[in-house]
Amino acid sequence: MRQVIDGHELDDDPARVDRDVLWTFLSTEAYWARWRERRDVEAQLAAAWRVVGAYDGDGAMVGFARAVSDGITIAYLADVFILPAARGTGLGVALVTAMIDDGPGADLRWMLHTRDAHGLYERFGFQAPDDTYLERPMRLPGPSAG
Repeated sequence: MRQVIDGHELDDDPARVDRDVLWTFLSTEAYWARWRERRDVEAQLAAAWRVVGAYDGDGAMVGFARAVSDGITIAYLADVFILPAARGTGLGVALVTAMIDDGPGADLRWMLHTRDAHGLYERFGFQAPDDTYLERPMRLPGPSAG
């Protein structure tokens, strides 16, 4: 899948992902990912069911989204971001649309976690879970003993 949106290209080719841009954003700006090691990010990228990158007119990566899925019933949307310089253009909406509505997962049950982007995701039909959904929170790494 490749599509052009307002001078930006969206592409789901994992080989095109700029790992340095991905690592820099996740390790310095993403409140949800700063604790990860680079090897964790690389492993998540390698194991992703699908990724979509957003690229400027020069081909530089300015946004990213990753999904984990069984490809049949459920999918989890993760690590969605647009670099600050590319925000405010609708690129984030286009990126999420490309991931969840325009790709192979359009009919799946999508899940995600967000602290600050509820308004964006509600536009795509995301809502608080019903009483059939339970979750065990992740155990984040803590300080090492000794």
